[in-house]
Parts: sequence; C-alpha cells; structure tokens
Amino acid sequence: MPRMQPPRSRGPKRITIVDVAARAGVSTKTVSRVLNGEPHVKEAVRDKVRDAVRALDYHPNVMAQGLARQRSHLIGLVYENPSPSYTVELQMGVLDRLRGEPYRLVVLPVRSIADHADEVVGLLRSAAVDGVVLAPPASNDRRILDELVGIGMPFARIAPTRWDDIVPGVTLDDIAAARDIAAHVLDHGHRRIAIIKGDPTHTASDARMTGYEQAFAAAGVAIDPALVLDGRFTFDSGFTAARALLAMDQPPTAILAQNDDMAVGALMAAREVGIEVPAQLSIVGFDDSEIGRIAWPRVTTVRQPVFEMAVSATGLLLDQFAGVAVPDVLPHDHRLIERDSVRKLG
Repeated sequence: MPRMQPPRSRGPKRITIVDVAARAGVSTKTVSRVLNGEPHVKEAVRDKVRDAVRALDYHPNVMAQGLARQRSHLIGLVYENPSPSYTVELQMGVLDRLRGEPYRLVVLPVRSIADHADEVVGLLRSAAVDGVVLAPPASNDRRILDELVGIGMPFARIAPTRWDDIVPGVTLDDIAAARDIAAHVLDHGHRRIAIIKGDPTHTASDARMTGYEQAFAAAGVAIDPALVLDGRFTFDSGFTAARALLAMDQPPTAILAQNDDMAVGALMAAREVGIEVPAQLSIVGFDDSEIGRIAWPRVTTVRQPVFEMAVSATGLLLDQFAGVAVPDVLPHDHRLIERDSVRKLG
C-alpha cells in the first residue's frame, strides 16, 4: 500500500479582492470601483473598502518576484482637470510622443487629487506601469511625489507651480502668462474687471491670481474683492459665476476667467441675459483650448502649450527608461492670442 505523502506547504495565502470584499461586506465589483477611483460610490462604503485593504495589506496585481524587473511597457497618465479640452490635448501629446515607441498609455483620471492622493500610487501599482506623467494638481501633490520617489518609479511632472527639488518636469510660467492677459484687458481701458478663479485646490489658480494682481498693481488699479468669485475650471462654474457678476447693480465691463471653459461659460451667461460680447462686456480666458476657438465670438486668451508640454514630459520619461541624463526642468513659453472677445473702451 503506497505511503501517504504529507501535504505540501503552500506558504501564506495570497490576499485577493474576494478577501477584501468579504471583510468589507461588499461585492468584488464595488471593491474594484473603489480601487479604481470610480464615482457614484457612497463615502461610507469607500471607507469600509479602504479599511479592509489596509487591514489585509492588500496589493492588487502585484507581479511575481521573478518578474519584478521586467517592463510592462505601460506609461501612466494621472490627471484631475475637469476640462475636456485640456485632457484631450494632454492625452494626444503623450500619444504623439509614444508613436513608434514600444509603450502604451494607461489613463488614470482621479476625481479629486486632494481627497484621493493616497490611492494614486496604489492605482499605479495596480496598473503595473513602468513610469508616470503627472498633470496638475497631481504634479504638485507632495504625498504622491514622495511615494513615487520612495518606490523608485520614474515620473515626469507637467506644469508644477512649486518644485521642492523634485524633478524632472516641464513648466509654464503661470504668473507671467496671467499677468500678460490681465495687462491686455487693462490696456484696453477696462477698470471694473471681474475675476473667475479656478479650483481652489489647484495651485495654478493661486499662481494665475498672483499674475493678475501684478498686472493690476502695475496699472495702478485696485482689485475689487466683490468682483472675485471662485470657479472650478468648468463651463458650468464659469456660467454660474458670470450670472452672479452680471446681476450686480454695477456689473463688470470685463471678466478674466482662469481657463477657456469658464470663459465660454461666462460668454453663454452674457448671451442668456442679452449682454453682447464684446460690445457690452469683454471676456478673456486661459489655455487656448478648442472650446475658446470655436465659440462665438472667439475668445481672446493666453496659450498654454498643453500638447507640447505633454510631448516633452513623455520624452523625459522615455529618456529615464533608457538611462539617458535628463534636464531637471524644460521650460515652455506662453503666448497671448488676440481674438474677438475684447473691446477697447474710450
């Protein structure tokens, strides 16, 4: 009679998404949605899943140790910006630089970097990317940057407003660009000028406000705090802010919007209440996005070369993969684009 062989030791059980779901008391699909940062999941459920992930020390899609040094030939792109025009140019720039390269793009949109920064690196690990391009505000988030440095994942930053000696990246002088567009409006004789700021969690919003302030100071004009409203870098937020501004007893003669989506939102708000642009109201934007080019009247703006910056950032990443020395910072220039939405007073 053959001898029974003792059972082989299989080592510690690998934690799976099923274990996380069981501990959190939810479905595996819900766990997947939380880990991927998808919307429409209650915050209480998100918290239960995150607690289960931490308690079980779960790491999805971790490669076997023998494969750890192999490349996946995947590049991640992390962004939050809600502007469709901006994100399309961002993705097209990365894809353009990857043409002919043995790498593919993994797009990782995050609903709110401020709220979910701790999950971003986990998402990158799950996607098994070789490196990542970080668009603002992710490119400014110290939690994400420190984690990437800690695990040794190559990255390139797009348009950070502070560097903290964490490089490489590509940059645009938001302050100078905002100063130039504000000076353009002031040079056209406007003094009662409103400002629609961007998302307060994006440092670019503060940088652009600084540029406006410098232009106003140089012209000897004070900014009226009552004419400064917060937006979210979205069409709807620009529309809502402009509606409030145009309902004032003394409405502004010009609006500085911190991106083109909000500028076009303001344009639509003016049209809704019968105010003609630029005859009765001047509006300018920022970015030179497609939405501002196809609106009527076409929006005067300052060009942020998003496509070119994405191309450059991807190149920095590819050079790191190849072991090529890369510059710490690649600067890009802005350009004032005069179109049809500004009228000269007097």
